[in-house]
Amino acid sequence: MDDLGIWSLVEHSSPVVQGVMAVLAIMSVAGWYIIGYKYLYVRRAARETELFVDSFWRSRDIEHIYKNAQALRASPVSSMFLAGYSELAKLSSDPQVGRDRDADLDNILRSLRKAQTTETTRLEAMIPFLATTGSAAPFIGLFGTVWGILISFRAFAAEKSVTLQNVAPRIAEALLATAIGLVAAIPAVMAYNYFVRRIRVQVSAMEIFEQDYLNIIRRHFLK
Repeated sequence: MDDLGIWSLVEHSSPVVQGVMAVLAIMSVAGWYIIGYKYLYVRRAARETELFVDSFWRSRDIEHIYKNAQALRASPVSSMFLAGYSELAKLSSDPQVGRDRDADLDNILRSLRKAQTTETTRLEAMIPFLATTGSAAPFIGLFGTVWGILISFRAFAAEKSVTLQNVAPRIAEALLATAIGLVAAIPAVMAYNYFVRRIRVQVSAMEIFEQDYLNIIRRHFLK
């Protein structure tokens, strides 16, 4: 068996180093799952937001816009519209509506803000794990390396002669932990930065839509 083979190094590592490698492997697998899932989720949200905003400005029938919003629920902007539409429907059925225009607008604004907070939280879900992996994984791997080197030096002290042939595998076992830590951290950091940028675009779209929606409500529904 090749003493410097990956599986051989893992198999002959100390229990602590093996535990570190297992933790890093779990973090890496979880990170790749999150990357794949969030990529599909954010891409769909962006696509449906584009479709809904286009429909919102093209159509003059609010019922038609409402039906489109129901079909595009992955869009955070669409969800905001549904929340505002629901609140507007409540106000329209209230005989007191229109007597206090500012209070009515505040109610709609609160419903929009609540929906925006919910959608932002949903977009950001699981993303902090990538940041944690990116910052912690190299240090976890470094801990495994330091521990492995300490164990190796203790073993060297008990041997009468130390040669490169018996030193290399033990040092390689220790360094493997740092390598796995970097393998887990680098994709996580890159994905985290990518998702933060994409989510910021969606949040900006929600903020712009909030102002546009309120302006339309002021002009056409709460005169």
